[in-house]
Amino acid sequence: MADATSYKKPPVDNDSYSDHVDSEAASEVYDENGSLLSGKTGSSLGYGVPDSRKIGVTGAVFLILNKMIGTGIFSTPSSIFASTGSVGISILLWAVAGLLTLSGLSVYLEFGLAIPRSGGEKNYLERVFRKPPFLITSVFAVQMILLGFSAGNSLAFGRYVLLACGHPMPDGLVPRIIAVACMTFVVLLHAIKPTWGLRLTNALGVFKVLVLLLIVFAGFAALAGYRLIPDPHNFDNFWAIEKGDGYGGGGAYAYATALLQVVYSYKGWENANYVMGELKNPQRTLKIAAPLAVIGVTVLYVLANVAYFAAIPKAELAKSEVIVAGLFFRNMFGESVAARSLPAFVALSNIGNVLAVSFAHSRVNQELAKEGILPWSNFWASTKPFRTPAAALFLHWIVTVIVLVAPPPGPAYNFIVNLYTYPGAWINTMVAGGLIYLQFKKSENWSSPWRTWLPVTIVYFLLNIFLAITPFIPPNSDWNADGYPYYAFPLVGIAILLLGVVYWAVWTKLLPKLGGYTIVAETVIDETGEEVMRYHKVPTTCPREATAQPLLWDGNASVHSGYGSL
Repeated sequence: MADATSYKKPPVDNDSYSDHVDSEAASEVYDENGSLLSGKTGSSLGYGVPDSRKIGVTGAVFLILNKMIGTGIFSTPSSIFASTGSVGISILLWAVAGLLTLSGLSVYLEFGLAIPRSGGEKNYLERVFRKPPFLITSVFAVQMILLGFSAGNSLAFGRYVLLACGHPMPDGLVPRIIAVACMTFVVLLHAIKPTWGLRLTNALGVFKVLVLLLIVFAGFAALAGYRLIPDPHNFDNFWAIEKGDGYGGGGAYAYATALLQVVYSYKGWENANYVMGELKNPQRTLKIAAPLAVIGVTVLYVLANVAYFAAIPKAELAKSEVIVAGLFFRNMFGESVAARSLPAFVALSNIGNVLAVSFAHSRVNQELAKEGILPWSNFWASTKPFRTPAAALFLHWIVTVIVLVAPPPGPAYNFIVNLYTYPGAWINTMVAGGLIYLQFKKSENWSSPWRTWLPVTIVYFLLNIFLAITPFIPPNSDWNADGYPYYAFPLVGIAILLLGVVYWAVWTKLLPKLGGYTIVAETVIDETGEEVMRYHKVPTTCPREATAQPLLWDGNASVHSGYGSL
């Protein structure tokens, strides 16, 4: 975790270079291929967001709500119960996951309030893991680009649209076509009309809360006997662990997978951290909006699960896959206009999630491109022609569409959910471990307006270790029950993280050696007036003189804006 090196230009002949990069050189920011990102310093790159488009507390709450409330609460309860075979344990997992989410939120608040810039984990990891230079940034970049897709909620949108039309189709070509259309609409809206994109996000956030409240109060009615089916008696022997038609008997692996999927359903609480640069008074906004959103969602999730168990028999619930809410509406309201319109409401909830994810992840993509980390960074960082991250949105669209159309019909959805979530457990482990290191290492001079109690950080650290390790535990049932080996998704997830190491080796070692240059991290002033890192190529020989001396390196890296240089 030591500081990386910075560089000094050596004197060549009679031309004396200063110890620091001159103003012209400091303004030249290059992408991974050596293309000039801009001929200006960061403060005039044109990436700044007008004040009229910045997000306040209400907008930040709904940005988080829209990512948290997506497919999960309307579909995942079936697989949770199928894995545990217990009504009580299933509901308990949802409550525990809410508390664990709050522990993670505290960790992210400490980092986010200390480093109030867009990018989320990228900034936090760079603050801690500074050696070898560029390695952690490369790992995060590959993971974010390849797995930061919106395929799960886009596909759920397509399925619920068909269910609302009376044509349930869990998988196949038609829901995927609808999913691609959904993703395309979202990307175009954020790129062309960003203000309207945020307004629609806020409106759908309100709508999602109303839908969940409808489910909760309908669940209370079901408990009182107002339902169209006989009492399923799901609350008899509340804590009993049973094995029945399609549920129970999965062992430790099933419980680990269940917790992983519940955590996925809460995923999104960190969404505002990705767009700190676009928040009004970012530190105050994040401190208020994030806890408010997470606590509210936790209460709604637990009560929604109670409602499901009050109206859906166990065997039917366990085999419902991604249409749990649809079955709930049918059992409560019957095969009527209301029963078909409510799945349409859930579909709107899914598109709200896609709006929130696309907005935030495109900003992370743009941050990576602005620093010159990605291939063709000049293009991906561009804000043309609408002064929005249109190119970064397009990158998000490309990855999502590939994930939507490439997997064959069948168990693809669960694999996508697990793959999307799993590498994040390793990233979060490093973030939590990094915070523990910063709090104990006095020489780091770490300070933040928010302080996370050490046991809370340890709980979050251990949670992510658990989520990272337990998927390798063999299940008691068929090892290929989901249509692929149980160890497939953790292995693929780790392979993607290792792909980041390969990218780092090619980008910083192999290509520079072949091209006769060195990748250098340089501090420039960005559009907010903060000092940030930009990466560019420096020839190992002076371009003016073939016999120029090689670059000299200074082993004492400095500290900028409260965090260490790479």
